Amino acid sequence: MGVDLPQTQDAYASAAAPAVELKGTSFTLPVLRMLSKDVAAVEADLKHRLAQHIRFFENAPVVIDLSALQHLAEPIDFPALIAVLRRNLLIPVGVRNGTVSQTQLALLNGLAVVKGGATQDLAIGAARAASAAKVESLRKEKSTATAQAQQDRDHGAPGKTKIVTQPVRSGQQIYAQGGDLVILGPVSAGAEVIADGNIHIYAPLRGRALAGATGNTGARIFAQSMEPELLSVAGHFRVFEDKAPNNHYHKMAQAYLEGDKLVIVALGTLE
Repeated sequence: MGVDLPQTQDAYASAAAPAVELKGTSFTLPVLRMLSKDVAAVEADLKHRLAQHIRFFENAPVVIDLSALQHLAEPIDFPALIAVLRRNLLIPVGVRNGTVSQTQLALLNGLAVVKGGATQDLAIGAARAASAAKVESLRKEKSTATAQAQQDRDHGAPGKTKIVTQPVRSGQQIYAQGGDLVILGPVSAGAEVIADGNIHIYAPLRGRALAGATGNTGARIFAQSMEPELLSVAGHFRVFEDKAPNNHYHKMAQAYLEGDKLVIVALGTLE
């Protein structure tokens, strides 16, 4: 008489239809650099900064940078900090540049660990081993092109200059992975252009431009007519409600980092 044996896990896996897919992708996330552990002071400053620009950051995922708080001996009140960010319509998703104890505490409060670019090392020690799966997932996100980038009609290749000959219209996103982005038409309000290297726009820039997306602090943004909604270099961003400062609105200008400050100067200006 035959005996029915239970199916093995491998047999079940081969017979069952997949329920999920796990793949890497690439996103540009706003970074909130903590300069104080005083949660009340953080909320007051945050409300002031977001008062005129909340539409750009409503329900946006945010990475918390702890590099300025590594000297603290006392713990950071992550539950209170998370509550403050959510009250202000920001969604905290992870931390970077924390100490071992700060990172472990962040993990216990449901935050991921994010490695912040080629020039920044995350001091996570033993916590890194505990969160190896999360770290590996985020690393792959930075090294893999997004589905949107693959569907763009332009033919830029990773590691090379990507050239866009058509206007970038509202709602579109163009990403140059691993290199520079050159755009020969206007970038409309509501459009977003992203590059791991520099961004050159030989027409008006009226949307958002994010250069150095994977942490290149030497990246720059050049525009024939500077009229942006938002500029970002290596995660340091500025939002413009009306006009770019220092009389550069509607003029040829470039944006780059001086330390942690994003500045705009006219093209041809000596640094």
